[in-house]
Amino acid sequence: MISARTRRGDGRLTAALDPQDAGPQDECGVFGVWAPGEDVAKLTYYGLYALQHRGQESAGIAASDGKRIAVYKDMGLVSQVFDEPTLSALTGHMAVGHCRYSTTGVNKWANAQPTLGATADDGTVALAHNGNLVNSAELLRMVESTDGAHTRGEIKQGNTTDTALVTALLHGEPGISVEATALELLPKVRGAYCFVFMTEHTLYAARDPHGVRPLVLGRLERGWVVASEQAALATVGASFIREVEPGEMIAIDEDGIRSTRFAEEQPAGCVFEYVYLARPDAAINGRSVYESRVEMGRRLAQEHPVEADVVIPVPESGTPAAVGYAEASGLPFRQGFVKNAYVGRTFIQPSQTLRQLGIRLKLNVQPSVVAGRRVVVVDDSIVRGNTQRAIVRMLKEAGAAEVHVKISSPPVKWPCFYGIDFATRAELIANGAGVAEIASSIGADSLAYISEEGMIAATEQPRERLCTACFTGRYPIELVDEKERGKAVLETGAPTTAATPVVGEDGIVTTVTSTGCEPGPDAEDEKLLTETDRTPL
Repeated sequence: MISARTRRGDGRLTAALDPQDAGPQDECGVFGVWAPGEDVAKLTYYGLYALQHRGQESAGIAASDGKRIAVYKDMGLVSQVFDEPTLSALTGHMAVGHCRYSTTGVNKWANAQPTLGATADDGTVALAHNGNLVNSAELLRMVESTDGAHTRGEIKQGNTTDTALVTALLHGEPGISVEATALELLPKVRGAYCFVFMTEHTLYAARDPHGVRPLVLGRLERGWVVASEQAALATVGASFIREVEPGEMIAIDEDGIRSTRFAEEQPAGCVFEYVYLARPDAAINGRSVYESRVEMGRRLAQEHPVEADVVIPVPESGTPAAVGYAEASGLPFRQGFVKNAYVGRTFIQPSQTLRQLGIRLKLNVQPSVVAGRRVVVVDDSIVRGNTQRAIVRMLKEAGAAEVHVKISSPPVKWPCFYGIDFATRAELIANGAGVAEIASSIGADSLAYISEEGMIAATEQPRERLCTACFTGRYPIELVDEKERGKAVLETGAPTTAATPVVGEDGIVTTVTSTGCEPGPDAEDEKLLTETDRTPL
């Protein structure tokens, strides 16, 4: 059963001031719980609430009572999609949930998750997916080979996501369990993925062999939880047990928990999780994300000291690195910006007058902190440079004597194919300009990036266990040709996204197109920018 209703506005001001020019976007958040006797729908609701930063376009929950699976999903934030009556109708002992930013497939209700599909033995499977697959076209051919014109389940209803393809392929054959079908299918799925799915009786979680995106296992007093980040476990009162290993599938049912390895692990965890994507209270591979970001700030100060009076962050993602920069430099840390947390994610369109205010709708400078002072402003990354240009302009208008921009990641030069919706390579400012040119373009008195070595050292992870493709162009998972790629690869007659030539380890050049899943560093800010902000100085 699938349900939806017309979402309600929440009376807040929309951030979508320029929907044609969004910054890099985050991926999705997944949550699953097996807990007989507990209110699993509400546990899932609060788990998704803690993962809202990973996807804000749509949300959904599927619940099983052992006889049937009911799904409710809609466009909007978790708090907008669900209310008390809706959650009360999702009864059972097991649930999976999802908050989405679109990867493959456009942003529409039909593409919201969890997806539902039938199994060969007249059962049902509900699946939630965090990540992005690189062989969607191949999976589509697999569906067509068994289904003809790919008319099964949610694909027939207009779902154009890679998640719908995997759900269709879990249909399997009569007499073969979903668990066995999944173990046969998963080695054929390529890309970055964390799948949380269930039948009427069993909860499953699987992570790709490279472990690009995080997935954790937690324990409730009367059950188990899987989630994208530890914050979701803490929110629902679950204790952290361990991470789901790369290439591992976990099954949870009345017989307990069991683990099966479907592929050898080849670790390549996304370094950008440490830089920006994950919540600061997360830990990945045993390393605190907050401490990693603070250490990035310390190393940034050591690599690029500057004569200044005060250090301020671009909230919220730049705050830990700014703390570290201030600590290592000996400069005072101050909150130079006040952020309006209620801008964004609603349905009231701004007037032209408000559009002209641009990013000031979200951030306000505190003149008492910056006026007459040499200011170090710390941010996590620069994508197009438009947001930083607006920020520098605001600081100087507020009376800052100098503005020195410090970035706690190296220059972003390559698109991501594993779940972050960066700009196309042609739009990335670091591809067309050097550091001095970028500083001039954004109006800063100086600009400095942390080194790749400094960033990696701050994570305390071996370089060979990290994916740094957006900085280096070295992609750990083989990419397919552009005709097989793109966010719209499953959209009938839809164009693919901009192509990027990629040089492989063997020196062979392959042209590919980028997709994305996660709202990245300046996604909201890009929507708030004015034409003045987009004009290089």
